[in-house]
Amino acid sequence: MSLLRSYVSGRWHTPDAEGTPLHDAVTGEEIARISSAGIDMAAALDHGRSVGGPALRELTFHQRAQLLKALGLYLKDHKAELYALSARTGATRSDSWIDIDGGIGVLLGYASKAKRELPNDHVFVDGAVEPLGRGGTFVGQHICTPLRGVAVQINAFNFPMWGPLEKFAPAFIAGVPSLIKPASQTAYVTEKLVELMLASGLLPEGSLQLVCGSAGDLLDHLTPQDLVGFTGSASTAQHLRTHQAVIRSSVRFNAEADSLNCSILGPDAVAGTPEFDLFVDQLVTEMTTKAGQKCTAIRRALVPASLMDAVAEATAARLADVVIGNPADKSVKMGALAGLEQREEVRRSLKALRESASVVYGDGPLSLVDADAERGAFMSPMLLRASADAVQPHEVEAFGPVSTLMPYSSVDDAVALAARGSGSLVGSIVSADSSFVRDVVVGVAPWHGRLLVLDRDDAGESTGHGSPLPMLVHGGPGRAGGGEEMGGMRGVLHHMQRTAVQGSPRTLAAVTNRWVAGAPRNTEPVHPFRKTLAELRVGDTVVAGPREVTLEDIEHFAEFTGDTFYAHMDEEAAAANPFFGGRVAHGYLVVSFAAGLFVSPEPGPVLANYGLENLRFLTPTFPGDSLTVTLTVKQITPREDQEYGEVRWDADVVNQKGESVARYDVLTLVAKG
Repeated sequence: MSLLRSYVSGRWHTPDAEGTPLHDAVTGEEIARISSAGIDMAAALDHGRSVGGPALRELTFHQRAQLLKALGLYLKDHKAELYALSARTGATRSDSWIDIDGGIGVLLGYASKAKRELPNDHVFVDGAVEPLGRGGTFVGQHICTPLRGVAVQINAFNFPMWGPLEKFAPAFIAGVPSLIKPASQTAYVTEKLVELMLASGLLPEGSLQLVCGSAGDLLDHLTPQDLVGFTGSASTAQHLRTHQAVIRSSVRFNAEADSLNCSILGPDAVAGTPEFDLFVDQLVTEMTTKAGQKCTAIRRALVPASLMDAVAEATAARLADVVIGNPADKSVKMGALAGLEQREEVRRSLKALRESASVVYGDGPLSLVDADAERGAFMSPMLLRASADAVQPHEVEAFGPVSTLMPYSSVDDAVALAARGSGSLVGSIVSADSSFVRDVVVGVAPWHGRLLVLDRDDAGESTGHGSPLPMLVHGGPGRAGGGEEMGGMRGVLHHMQRTAVQGSPRTLAAVTNRWVAGAPRNTEPVHPFRKTLAELRVGDTVVAGPREVTLEDIEHFAEFTGDTFYAHMDEEAAAANPFFGGRVAHGYLVVSFAAGLFVSPEPGPVLANYGLENLRFLTPTFPGDSLTVTLTVKQITPREDQEYGEVRWDADVVNQKGESVARYDVLTLVAKG
C-alpha cells in the first residue's frame, strides 16, 4: 500500500515508517498508510516563516486575490480526481459536491471579496483617522499588517477539502503561509488537493505546506507570531488550547468544535403549511448529508408539543425513502460513515442518548445497495424522541445520522432549550410568524454563531441550515469553540496585527498610502484629471472657485429637479426651521456646482465617475454665499486585471467664511496610461 506524502520545507517527504492503515469507508479495503515519521516540524515552521511569509508579503492584497481566483479555477478543471477519492470516504456525489465545489467556492468567494473590500496595497487601514489634538497636527490611525508566522491548520475528517480551503483562503489573502494538518481518516483526499494546488505553479514557495499523520511536536515550536486553527471535537480543542506553547506565547487559537445545533419549528407551522414541510425536509437532509457527519448538522429538533406526533410521523416517512449504500450507485442518497471506528463512536453516543429517548425511526433491519454492512461503515439514520426535561440530548453528540425531537411549550421554553446546548455553530427557525421569529432570534443569538430563518419566502434561494458561506461567520460561542473561521474580512483580519499608529497627518499618509486631512497637498499647475493613473500621486490637488449661489439658481434647480422642499422655496417656513433660519440651497445643488468647478471637461484619463461616499452637508448654503471646492487624491487603487484603476478623491466644499458646507469622497475610474 502507498504511503501518504507530506510537503514540508520545499519538498515532498515520504515517511520512513510503515504507517497506520487507512480504509475505504464503503468496502473496508486498505487504500493507503499514513505517518509523519521523519518530519522536522521546527524546520517546516521556519520554512514557512522565512520563505513563505516574505514571498506572500511582497504581493498586495489584490495580487494575492488574483492568485487565489486562478487557483480556484485551476482546481475546478482538475476536480475529477478529487471526486473519485471522495467516494472512498463514504460520500455520495452530492456530499462530495459540498466538500469539493464548496471548497473551491470559498477560494473564489474570498478572492472576490478581497478585490472589493481591500486595497491594492500591503497595509489595511482599519477605521477612520482619530484626531488626538486640537490643532490637527497629532492624529491616530489603526492599521493591520500580516503576522510574521505560520497559520497551523488542524482539520477534521468530514470535509477533507472544504475544511483546509476555508482556513487557507483567508490566511493567504492576509499574507500568512499555511501548514495544513488533515485528520488521518480522509487525509488521502487532502494529499491530492495539496498536490494539485502545488502543481498549479501559482503559489509562492513556502506559502503552503502539508503534514500527513501525527502532529508530533509541531505545537512545541510555535512562536507569538504563529496561529492555530482547529476543527474537531470540543475535548481536543480544549487540550490543544492549553498546550504550553500556546499559553506561553499567547498564540492566536481559533477553534470550530462540535456543537449540538438545533432547529426550531414555529407554532404557526402546522401540518399542511409550507414551513412544516420545509422543517421536515431540512431535518432529513441534515441527518443524511455526509451521513450526518457535519459539525453544523441538526442534533436537536425543537417542536411545539402539539406538533410532536405530526413531525415524528412525517420525518419517519421521509427517512424510510432514503436509499443507503455504495455511493457509486446513483440511486443512493446516503453513504457510509468515515470508517468503522467512527461508526462505533456514534453507536456509543447513541446508547447514551437512548437512556432518555425512544426511537422513532432506525431500529429496523438495514437494507443496503451494493454494499456489505459488516465491511462498510454503514448505519441507519436514527430519529429519537425525548421529553422536555431530558438531559442527554443537550450534552451528548452522536456525530452521525442521529437527531432527537424535543417538545417546547412557549417561546421562552424554546429559547431555554436551545441555550442548553451551551453554544452552537448554527441554529435555524422555521416559521412564517415574524413576531415569533424575532423573539427567538433575539433570545438565542448569544448562543449561536449563525442563525437561519427559513420560510416560504426564502426557501427557493436558501442554502440550508448546514451550509457555511465565506462571507458570513462560521464558528460559535461556548461549546462550539468560541472562534470564527470565516466571516468575510473577519477571517482575513484574524491573521493580521491591528496596530494604532500615532503621528502627524504627513506620517500617517506615508504609512497608509492615503491622504489624510492636514497632510501636504500638491497643487502643481497640471490638473489632476489630465494625469494617468501612473502619473497621479496621493495628495495631488485642484482648488476651484469661487462660485456665487443665487436665489435664481435655487429656484431653477427646484423647478428642474422637482425638489420643491419648503426649506428651498418658502422663506417664512424656512425661517421657522431650527436648522436654517431662511431659504437655503439644495445639498445636491452644492454638490453639482462643486463638480462643475473641479471638473476638467475634455476627454482624458478620467473615464467615469462611479459614485460618492461619506457625503455630509455640514453648513447651510444661503443665497449670496460663494463656494470653493478643494479636490485631493486620497487613494489610488490599480486593478490588476484591467487597464484602469480606482481613484478616491477627498472633496471639501467651503463658503466664503472658510466653513465646510459639504465633505465627501468622489470615486472615479482612471486609465493606467
